Amino acid sequence: MDLLHSWGVELAVHLQTTYSSYEGLFGLASTVADLHTTFFFFFPFWFHLRRDTGLRLIWVAVLGDWLNLVLKWVLFGERPYWWVHETRFYGAAPAPALRQFPITCETGPGSPSGHAMGAAGVWYVMVTALLATATEKRCPPLLYRFLQLGLWALMGLLVLVVCMSRVYMAAHFPHQVIAGVITGVLVAEVVSKEKWIYDASMRKYFHTTLSLTSLAVCFYLLLRVLGVDLLWTMEKAQKWCVNPEWVHLDSTPFASLLRNMGTLFGLGLGLHSPLNSETKNTSTSFKMGCIIVSLFLLHLLDGWTFSSENLTTFYFLSFGKSAVALLIPTTLVPFALCWIRPGKTEDKNL
Repeated sequence: MDLLHSWGVELAVHLQTTYSSYEGLFGLASTVADLHTTFFFFFPFWFHLRRDTGLRLIWVAVLGDWLNLVLKWVLFGERPYWWVHETRFYGAAPAPALRQFPITCETGPGSPSGHAMGAAGVWYVMVTALLATATEKRCPPLLYRFLQLGLWALMGLLVLVVCMSRVYMAAHFPHQVIAGVITGVLVAEVVSKEKWIYDASMRKYFHTTLSLTSLAVCFYLLLRVLGVDLLWTMEKAQKWCVNPEWVHLDSTPFASLLRNMGTLFGLGLGLHSPLNSETKNTSTSFKMGCIIVSLFLLHLLDGWTFSSENLTTFYFLSFGKSAVALLIPTTLVPFALCWIRPGKTEDKNL
């Protein structure tokens, strides 16, 4: 593994040296690849334009990130920014000089890459949704073929940039991002074949949220009993990050877990809220209004931050904020717009 890690560090140094002018692009790619973008940006669009795709996005993102958490606890995985300082691979020779950035110092294990996994899964869902729409619209075969090649090529390019950005930022080794992409596509393919996610009851959402949370916590406690310290990476992050302010609590495994569980629970609440019975307007203008207002309110919600001094409060608020983020586009905004201006109920689906 040291040899594999050394090759990854060499590639990271090469990218940082050769493509230093693309630092902004790589930083943007890592930011957009975070599942936060899916929950706060992609979901409102897809939920109102193609409901089944919006639901699939959330299920793929949440289940994929939960699996990523478990795999990290099983596989562990070093991160380049701390490995170069602790390895004995280089002996007496100086270790390669790796630059760090504000998004470098993640606190969880490195394998597989959550950003690569999330980006691959989310874009797989969106590409297949666009192709399904083209099929439903009876797109001419030749045009469909060009569209198919173009969309898959675009996805490949975007995922490649995300993978390069994670290596460039010294947050992951190349084999970790490759593992993330493969796992993300597999999760998206498996979840997309499940039909029950489109009409799951509130009880199903509650039980799924509770089960996933309980399984993760029990697995954590089991490994602790066996003498495995699953929070070993936090110490490394705090020790080797050049700027202590770059070590964020919201990148820890449990913060990610509760954030995702809040998202899934919020989706269930939104879909099965009594307020949904009042929102029957399906016109194009109404849908666009819901998207615009939802994005605006989610932007305001995203600006709400809270202290991490008390872990229990921090985790509870993270769960609540994530749940509200799904309630806004699924229930609150459509109900409010219907109440303010009752519209026609003619169906003009995009």
